[in-house]
Amino acid sequence: MSPSFDWSQADHIITLFRQASGVLLGTQGRTGCRVDLPQNGVLTIAGDLHDHLPNFNRIVAAAKLHQENHHLLLQELIHGPILVHGCDMSWRMLARVAELLLEFPSRVHPILGNHENSQLTRVGVTKGGGNSVELFEDGLSLTFGDDWEQVYDAIDQFLLAMPLAVRTPSGVQCTHSLPDAVLMGRFDPTVVDRELTKEDRIGPNGGAYLTTWGRRFTDEQITTLTEVWPVKQFIIGHVKIDGGVRRVNNSVVALASDLDNGMIVRITLDECPTADELMSRATPIQVLPFDGDMM
Repeated sequence: MSPSFDWSQADHIITLFRQASGVLLGTQGRTGCRVDLPQNGVLTIAGDLHDHLPNFNRIVAAAKLHQENHHLLLQELIHGPILVHGCDMSWRMLARVAELLLEFPSRVHPILGNHENSQLTRVGVTKGGGNSVELFEDGLSLTFGDDWEQVYDAIDQFLLAMPLAVRTPSGVQCTHSLPDAVLMGRFDPTVVDRELTKEDRIGPNGGAYLTTWGRRFTDEQITTLTEVWPVKQFIIGHVKIDGGVRRVNNSVVALASDLDNGMIVRITLDECPTADELMSRATPIQVLPFDGDMM
């Protein structure tokens, strides 16, 4: 079990995020900002979460991390729709994931989303209820008072440590999104092979920025990406979805897990399902068995 942290104490939270950052950077199979998963095992993949705690709890239970070789991929953790005293408190979702990382190192994989990148770079983004970056900062200030900036620094280190991509040996790659087709001329595909720079995180040309913001794709573009990367199938989030899962094209499936009808997908690491097979396997989060409040 991971150490017990008192979330009301700034020094405990700072230690939690610093330790979890080290775990992320030391993940087995990590090269640059990409994690290559092992040959054998099971991967549960969630789409955007946006601080949806009930769905998160069900997803973690379904991932069966206590079983050997079970992995969990999470994305878009922060900036939810529910405010507390007018503040975004989704730093607590980051803390939940950090504790999971300490308990199951190299088997929990939070990937960089556009909202995490926006928080890290202090570039405003919204879910429709105001500037989410500022609301997140307000939540830290409300909770930690004079120590909030020190906690923020530790969270920054945690966000900096998040990988951009997770890839299976069979050719499935998970990124939060892919570059817009019209912006492919700006995109450096080697970004997934190296450590991210500050410039990679900044729009409109940064490689991480482009990989987390795209919503318009073409078959020709996706074919190009499957040729430059050893990838056959992409599983992403970010794009607008009705029903929790969307078949974007033959090689791209998108998931959302922050909805009442949100979905997850589970694959084994030695297989590369087709888009149609992934669609048929998508599981509604609300039907997942779950007992009690986990965390």
